[in-house]
Amino acid sequence: MTRVKRGVMTKKRHKNILKAAKGFRWGRKNLFTKAKEAVIKAGKYAHRDRRAKKRSFRSLWITRLNIALGLNGMKYNDFIALEGKKSIALDRKVLSQLAVENPEIFTKFVEKVR
Repeated sequence: MTRVKRGVMTKKRHKNILKAAKGFRWGRKNLFTKAKEAVIKAGKYAHRDRRAKKRSFRSLWITRLNIALGLNGMKYNDFIALEGKKSIALDRKVLSQLAVENPEIFTKFVEKVR
């Protein structure tokens, strides 16, 4: 059986991990084992926070809507219920943007939903 030298692939894998760990502090940028751990953990944090970002933005939109609706004399949950009954399909992101950028148009929209 022929001999297989494995240095090339190992070097490539190490180089890719160290490249991904660029900018990390202390030994985590240039010691392979620590860099590998740091890159794996960073990937987990990145995945977790991509999911959390969606939740936090939705929360922001709801807060903005609640404030804008309060200025128009309505509560958020009543507005969403009425919107559902009248089958108006505007999501919270669009409504929040409308409330922030065009308050007059948003007021007219709230009156229409009412």
